[in-house]
Amino acid sequence: MSPRRSEIVAQARLWIGTPYLHQASARGVGCDCLGLLRGVWREAIGPEPERFAPYAPDWAETTREERLAQAGLRHFTPVAVQDAQPGDVALFRWRADSPAKHCAILSAPDAMIHAHEGACVCETTLSPWWRRRIAYVFSFPGADDA
Repeated sequence: MSPRRSEIVAQARLWIGTPYLHQASARGVGCDCLGLLRGVWREAIGPEPERFAPYAPDWAETTREERLAQAGLRHFTPVAVQDAQPGDVALFRWRADSPAKHCAILSAPDAMIHAHEGACVCETTLSPWWRRRIAYVFSFPGADDA
């Protein structure tokens, strides 16, 4: 059964307040941005499609590879940035010349749910600062509207 976008957003909201913990993916215990995405995948779709190797906080600066985007292409459906909808996943670049290394689940046309170092999972405004940094958007496989 395909997940509904509204169900994806509802699952992501259950993670709000989860403390940031690098490489973790346990609701209420700890997660990083990828861990949030992995947890929502498990709750909305089922078992994770692949296991991620351990990664350092500076993995993108070290390797310069688009590892997050490559994983997105393997398991999600690409979406044009201008066509993004709530329930989609946005990948962000901190700088124009660096790989995308942060992800969030869009929760409204102007909001997102994400985990970032030094804070807990939160729902925040998708401000112009964040919008300028969107590098990729993906939808969950088979995601339906409503």
